Amino acid sequence: MKIQLTIFVAAGLFFSACNKTDVAPVVVPIVTSTQSLTVNFSSTKSFIFFSFKDSAVVANTDSATTKWDIGLRYTTFILNGNASGPGNAGVSMQDGIFSSLNTAPATGYAVDTSRSNLAIKDGSWYDYNTTTHAFIPKAGKVFFFRTADGAHYVKMQLLSVDYLPFVGQVPLSLVYKFQYSYQPNGTKNF
Repeated sequence: MKIQLTIFVAAGLFFSACNKTDVAPVVVPIVTSTQSLTVNFSSTKSFIFFSFKDSAVVANTDSATTKWDIGLRYTTFILNGNASGPGNAGVSMQDGIFSSLNTAPATGYAVDTSRSNLAIKDGSWYDYNTTTHAFIPKAGKVFFFRTADGAHYVKMQLLSVDYLPFVGQVPLSLVYKFQYSYQPNGTKNF
């Protein structure tokens, strides 16, 4: 009888342990990347579109979709939202050190309101050296983006902008090097 009772109690404990609903939460890691993006050195050629989620260039044929977050051409940035695209992208430029700014702002995201009134003003992110003709990203400027889907956040810092080969006196392209962190879980914490 004691053996049967012991087996019954052990079976009860075993099955009650199996019924627990304690499941460890799935933690989706923040995507951190350093990228180089080659863009046209012309204010009239096509924008190069970039997706932070996919860490990739998006085809121009997808310019009317929410597959891209930012577009670059020469020194012009556009956001996928309002006047520049169908998405809900916005930007907040903050002063500070990239590694120390760990929370995206809750409000205050600027958007492109027209083709001439862009959220990221030309010259707001760089200093131009008239002797070397270099575009030098301003130190201590960190961009926080709300992505085109309106549900994710990115922090980004421009590291450098370099010229690619020249044809005569004019370069063909600029190469932007930047680091960024993409928060896939929808929070504003990095």
